[in-house]
Amino acid sequence: QVQLVESGGGLVQTGGSLRLSCAASGLTFSSYGMAWWRQAPGQEREWVAGITRTTITTYIDSVKGRFTLTRDNAKNTVFLQMNSLKPEDTAVYYCAADYRGGSSRRHQEYAYWGQGTQVTVSS
Repeated sequence: QVQLVESGGGLVQTGGSLRLSCAASGLTFSSYGMAWWRQAPGQEREWVAGITRTTITTYIDSVKGRFTLTRDNAKNTVFLQMNSLKPEDTAVYYCAADYRGGSSRRHQEYAYWGQGTQVTVSS
């Protein structure tokens, strides 16, 4: 059974930092592409960043230079380091896994999702 478990969310002030983690089990992690998505109240789920199985990373424009996505295949975990946080980053953050190894911006490409972790940035 595949499980993705996010952690690291919380409440921070504008300009602060958080590090999200997503621990995967039940899959051959190194062959999967991984991505972080987020969903704010009343809005659609939004792709934030992705890392392919070959560790190519891509980011949505609004987080470039502030967020860094990495993976540790030995720990079956991906990390999203979020710096210089802004109130508009407030959302529930989800990690997702793509067995094809990519980092698509289409949610239909992801077979597995975590339960989400809340990130709240106060102004």
